[in-house]
Amino acid sequence: MAGVAGSTLVAELNRLANGGTYPAVSNYVDMALAAKNWAAARAVTISNTDTVGILNEIAGITESKNYLDFNGVCNLLAGTSGLAAAAALRELAS
Repeated sequence: MAGVAGSTLVAELNRLANGGTYPAVSNYVDMALAAKNWAAARAVTISNTDTVGILNEIAGITESKNYLDFNGVCNLLAGTSGLAAAAALRELAS
């Protein structure tokens, strides 16, 4: 299941960390922890604690000098271009 139109970046990261379904809002975690949990679900070893760094590592970009910004890395992960981060992540099933 892809994301729902209008959902937030926090909601999308929580959805992806939860295998593609939205958890109860009361169970949402912040962006960095949701990204970390998504990385763990994908068996990606991370070395960062910030959301953008974690997303870049999920995308396979390991050198910080090559990191993309929020929109860029989310579009890379989703195989889209020119979308805002949340809109790009909505395109992903999990």
